[in-house]
Amino acid sequence: MASPDSAASLPPSTKDDVTPISSKIAELNESRSELLTRIQSLKQDLQSWRSKLDTQVKVYRDELSELKKTLNVEVEQLRTEFQDLRTTLQQQQEDVTASLKNLGLQDVTGDVKQTQSQEVKIEEIEKEEHQVLPEVDTVKLDKI
Repeated sequence: MASPDSAASLPPSTKDDVTPISSKIAELNESRSELLTRIQSLKQDLQSWRSKLDTQVKVYRDELSELKKTLNVEVEQLRTEFQDLRTTLQQQQEDVTASLKNLGLQDVTGDVKQTQSQEVKIEEIEKEEHQVLPEVDTVKLDKI
């Protein structure tokens, strides 16, 4: 075994270096512990944030699901109401047509359609005439 004098036999520079190295190792171990504690805390914060976010997403999904159900019910009600309205209008149209036939005016609807068709043709002819006629130069007319 080494005697207590053997430590004294070490060169002086090595003996002086041992103390700062052991204190630096202690500082590094302490820093490592602090970093591990901070990392653990950050992990817990992240897990908490994820949990809150998951809860919020679930709440929003549930709300959207309820809104979707409500919307689907309202759309179905509107479809039913429109179908009822369409049926009512068709029935009224049939009743009016039957009434006109009973009054001897069944050709009135044909006359109205023919009149509308003639009005459209007249408008088309007027447009064509507008395009065919050259524009008159008002300056030349003033000189005449």
